[in-house]
Amino acid sequence: MSASPGTGIQDLNLARTFLAVYRSGSFTAAAQLLGISQPTVTTQVKALERQSGRELFARLPRGVAPTPYAHDLAARIAGPLDALLEATGHGPAESGPPAPVHLAGPAELLCLRVLPALAPLVAEGLRLRVTPGLTDPLLDELRAGRHDLVLATTRPRGRTLLATPLADEEFVLVAAPVWADRIGGRVTAEGPGVLHTVPLIAYAEDLPILRRYWRHVFGRRLNCRAAVTLPDLRGVLAAVTAGAGFSVLPRYLCEHELASAALTLLHDPEDPPINTAYVVQRPGPTGNLDVTRVRDTLLRAGPTW
Repeated sequence: MSASPGTGIQDLNLARTFLAVYRSGSFTAAAQLLGISQPTVTTQVKALERQSGRELFARLPRGVAPTPYAHDLAARIAGPLDALLEATGHGPAESGPPAPVHLAGPAELLCLRVLPALAPLVAEGLRLRVTPGLTDPLLDELRAGRHDLVLATTRPRGRTLLATPLADEEFVLVAAPVWADRIGGRVTAEGPGVLHTVPLIAYAEDLPILRRYWRHVFGRRLNCRAAVTLPDLRGVLAAVTAGAGFSVLPRYLCEHELASAALTLLHDPEDPPINTAYVVQRPGPTGNLDVTRVRDTLLRAGPTW
């Protein structure tokens, strides 16, 4: 059997082996998934590299890393090949244990909400490979076939990805009591300008969360530079709680600190900004029923967050 024209792959077995290595991250894991020997996997990958004239994987101390060409190749063949294998009864479920589910999203959401929700599935045998990161790069990697599911903080544009609303998160303006005592209720009475003397702790240099809060709540642009940036909101929370300055955080992340008075609301608007998180996947069959189990479990749990 020949693969689709334009892929450079003359044998579907080579394509199937390539995707198994790509998705599992190692030749050994791919061999277990396919029910063949590791030397056979190595031979088939080398044969595909000769056919394409391109290196597919960089060898690491543990496993392999796809090259840019491998990302592009996976994006082109994964959907059609999964559909063909499923239709002919040769999908992953019949050739060995299911592949791990590759799940990606914001680190704090993964750690505080997602992994606890998926714990029962893991106890039943689910295999997870979790990657934290920012939404835009993760969506690009999803399009390339590197992940099965991405938890995104924005809805992806276009029709190349399917996005299902997962949960809404409310954002709050907070600081430690030491700063709240100095400011008092002046944010509400005088506006956000009173915060210019307080260090700003942010998630990213371009201040996406804070800029949105300023536009939505105060109706103006934020003109301030961050004193500290850290691409993990748990770290932002730790710094703000310790008294480093102020920030805007999802309420779910700091609800314990607010309840214990370790943090104080600096402003309590009637209409706080709300952001929707999405479960995003590529269209078409996944070839791994566990992907559907993970997605459905998260969609059931999301409204309770």
